[in-house]
Amino acid sequence: MNVFSLPPGYARIKRVKSFHELVTTRFTDGVNALCWERALPGDFGEVVAQLGDGEGIDVLDEARLLPLPLGVAGKAAVAILLEDQRRLREHHLDPVLNCIHGYPRDEGSGPVATDVFSFHADSATEEADTWLCTYHGASSEGLQNDEAHKRVDIPATRAELLREFGGDDDEQFREYLNENCYDLHYAPATHARPFYFGLGNLWRIALDYPGAAVPPCIHRAPATLPGQPPRLLLIS
Repeated sequence: MNVFSLPPGYARIKRVKSFHELVTTRFTDGVNALCWERALPGDFGEVVAQLGDGEGIDVLDEARLLPLPLGVAGKAAVAILLEDQRRLREHHLDPVLNCIHGYPRDEGSGPVATDVFSFHADSATEEADTWLCTYHGASSEGLQNDEAHKRVDIPATRAELLREFGGDDDEQFREYLNENCYDLHYAPATHARPFYFGLGNLWRIALDYPGAAVPPCIHRAPATLPGQPPRLLLIS
């Protein structure tokens, strides 16, 4: 499912009506995700098809996109891809456009998977945001903060992490969790109602950083399954 629709009561997400509003709105009163809903013209599927087969994550730029043999709708899609990057660069961001055929998985046997398929929060050492838009393929999935539990706070998981850590110093244990990003991953509550970011919508979501005014936005990448189309994702 790729349609952005929220059940009632999702107060942490605010819809905005323009890029200017997306840029200038501050995260306050618990709101940690801003969404500029857009119904984009153009055929992004044609762009993906012309890029051809691949594996892993393929980074795209003008040199890769502009020579593609595209029809009118495909060229319109490319124009949007480049315009979105231009907007973000003018806002002093560093956007990256990816064609994603598959993500690396956390194949470790530890108690907390730390790949992008796990619900997680992005983090930074100072004030920052994550910007993203899915143009084609499966979209990102979000989770309300009050419908999630930190995996490191689940008793059975914490006990296993303590055994893996092999010590009894609380401060060092917290540092261990932080260094391995275990404390950034979440499990959905039994009553959780995840939501989809949708296609074409440009999002700005809050991160976990010292002194943040709101809790971070919890999200994850969609599972990649055989036969699914590649994902066209802008992220900054």
